Amino acid sequence: MKEYNLIQLDNGIRVLLHFQKSVITHSCILVNTGSRNEQEGKFGMAHFIEHLVFKRTEKRSTNQILNRLEHVGGDLNAYTTKEYTCLHASFLNPYLERALDLFEDVLFHSTFPEAEIEKERGVVLDEIASYLDSPEESIMDDFEDLLFQGSGLGHNILGLEEDLKTITKSDILRFMQETYDTSEMVIAISGDYSLNQVKRLAERIFGKIKPNLLEVATQVVPAVTEINQVVEKPINQAHYMLGGQTFGVYDERKTALLLLNNMLGGYGMSSILNLGIREKYGIAYTIESNFTMYKDTGSISIYLGTDEEKLNKAVSLVFKELGKLKSTPISEYQLTRAKQKFKGQIALAEENRMSMVIAEAKNIIDYGRVISLDDVLNSIDRVTTADLFELSNIFFDDKHLVSLKFMPEK
Repeated sequence: MKEYNLIQLDNGIRVLLHFQKSVITHSCILVNTGSRNEQEGKFGMAHFIEHLVFKRTEKRSTNQILNRLEHVGGDLNAYTTKEYTCLHASFLNPYLERALDLFEDVLFHSTFPEAEIEKERGVVLDEIASYLDSPEESIMDDFEDLLFQGSGLGHNILGLEEDLKTITKSDILRFMQETYDTSEMVIAISGDYSLNQVKRLAERIFGKIKPNLLEVATQVVPAVTEINQVVEKPINQAHYMLGGQTFGVYDERKTALLLLNNMLGGYGMSSILNLGIREKYGIAYTIESNFTMYKDTGSISIYLGTDEEKLNKAVSLVFKELGKLKSTPISEYQLTRAKQKFKGQIALAEENRMSMVIAEAKNIIDYGRVISLDDVLNSIDRVTTADLFELSNIFFDDKHLVSLKFMPEK
C-alpha cells in the first residue's frame, strides 16, 4: 500500500489517507476559506463560524457534539487563519467513522440558533479583549494589518467588535454558501486503515453532500513600503516590528527564504538576532523573526520587546545584523551548519502527527499533492549562499521595510 492515497468524491471533496501503523488516528477537514474572504463590515465572520459549528446541528445538541469524541477519549478542536478554516480530531482507530460523521454533521448541518449566536458572540468579544491585553501578540496582527492594508489580508482574524455585534444568522449562511467550495475542501487522515475502508466511509458520509463549486475572484494585494508608525498604549515595555512583503507559496525561492529566516531569528537560541542582541548585550527579552506565506504574497518580519530606554539601541543592532547579511555572503561552513539545524528541526516537527496531517491537507489544496519530507530536505540542500545573499538584499533593503512601535503612554 502506498504511503499517500488521494480520493476525490463526485462533489469535489478530496480525501487524503496517510497510512501509518498506529493505534491513534489524527484527522482534519480543511476548508480553503478564512478571514481574507470576508467583506468589509463583516470582519470576524470566518472565526465566528468556527465557534458556532459546535453549538447545534439538525440532529445533535451542543453537549452531544462536544461529547461525541470525548466519551471515547478523543479530542476535537478547530482554528481559523486568514486563508483556512480547520476542524481536527485525534482518537483511537475504531472511532474513525464516528469522527468523520461528526465533521460532516457540524460543517454541513449546523443550525446556528439565535440564542447560541448571542452567547458565542459574547465569548468572541471576550477573546478580543483578552488578545488586546497582550501587546506582544496584538502588535504582530496590527503589523500585518499595516503591511497588507487595502486587501483581504489587512484585518485581524478575530474581527472588529462593531462588526461582530451586527452579524446575523442570514449573514453566516450567506458567507458559507459563497465561500465554502466543496472542491476546496480536504479531509486528511493519518492512521492504520486500508484504502477501501476509507473510501467506503468517505463516500457514505460525505458523498451525499451537494456540490458547491464557486468562482472566486483573484484578490490584489497592494504594495506597501516605507511606513513607520508609532502607537502609544497603556503598557510598561516597548514592542517593535520591522519587515516587509514577500512572495507566496508558489515562488521557487520560498525554501531559501525559510532558511534565511530560520538563521536570522527562527526557533532556538542560536539565531543571529538572539546571539547578536539578546545574549551579547542583554537587551530585548524576546527577539525573533517570522516568514509567513499566503497563496499570492507573504511577509518577513522581526519582533522584539524591551525596556523603552533600550529600544533605540536594540533597533540599531537589528539593522547592524541585517547590514551584515546584505554586505557579505555567508560562508559555505555557515550555510552547511544552518541547513543541518533547519533540517533537524523539520524532521523533529514531523513527530507532531496532527500538525503533519494538517500540513498535508494544505499541500493538497495548494499543490494538489503531498510534499514529502524528502522533497523538503532536498530543496534545502539546493539552497546556495548566493540565494541567501540575493534575498537579503531584496527584502532587507531599507526602502522595502515597514515598522510599527508600541510605546508606553507618556
